Amino acid sequence: MTLIEHPAAADTASADARWETVYRPPHPLDLRRTVGMLRRGGTDPTMIVDGGVIWRAVRTPLGPATLALRMSGDEVRVSAWGSGAEHALEGVPALCGAHDEPGDFDASLHPLIAESARRTPGLRLARTDAVFDALACAIIEQKVTGMQAFGAWRWLVSRFGERAPGPTPRPMFAAPTAAQWFRIPSWAWHRAGVEPPQSRTIVRAAERGDRIARAVSAATTGADRDRVLTSLPGVGVWTSAETRIRALGDPDAVSVGDYHLAHEVGHALTGKRTDDDGMLELLEPWAGQRQRVIRLIFASGVQEPRRGPRLAPEDHRGR
Repeated sequence: MTLIEHPAAADTASADARWETVYRPPHPLDLRRTVGMLRRGGTDPTMIVDGGVIWRAVRTPLGPATLALRMSGDEVRVSAWGSGAEHALEGVPALCGAHDEPGDFDASLHPLIAESARRTPGLRLARTDAVFDALACAIIEQKVTGMQAFGAWRWLVSRFGERAPGPTPRPMFAAPTAAQWFRIPSWAWHRAGVEPPQSRTIVRAAERGDRIARAVSAATTGADRDRVLTSLPGVGVWTSAETRIRALGDPDAVSVGDYHLAHEVGHALTGKRTDDDGMLELLEPWAGQRQRVIRLIFASGVQEPRRGPRLAPEDHRGR
């Protein structure tokens, strides 16, 4: 991967300089399926999919940065802005699935999985290494609809994060640091629609934000990562799995306790819905690669028919 500062950056402050790189993956890559799954709703302030370009606002040890990624043939062309641009560019291969190791994954064990794998050879598991960002986002998504969670994430990040540099399609923001999450006042959580159990969980975790991130990153197995994350009050196996998926690209993480997941897996693999225990039994032949199977199920487009009305979200902010 080569790193070249754009000539136009010479007349601007370093924080606004544009950097460019080209990443040539040694494997097929579907950029949108790989990186696009990190977006939390259509108005996510940290990520925009604008035509063929994926924009990401990230925080680095050197400050905030904005990435713009686009496919050009078999290459990923990346531009970056901000004081953390060079550091952010170093994470591009991982973001594009460079650390994803399918190993001896056998898609042929089920015809739907085999066909989905054949049609989507570029589907990789992205890794951000932003453990606390992923944890905070997952906690916000506990026990609420996606619409509620995405709205809360947008409101909090836009107000307590940091404005992303560069010519973004609309204003973007890097997520708050753990210290900034810790300082969010109680009225702001309420205004965002985050219930007290979830806000308390984030605040308590933020007290140990850097230590949590280091411990999770140092753990070498899914079980070890679960032990670290679920030792935090208010963090269960669902939240741990969601964090592992986004931050570490964990190929075996399964979000047990999800409202829809078991039903979707059961429908895709057997034609009928199942519960969490049934889902785990169905996924057992792919132990070690169960998240990959789930991603291939979603990529297949096969969905369980909806039965009855959608869940109506409750809004407690006026109480």
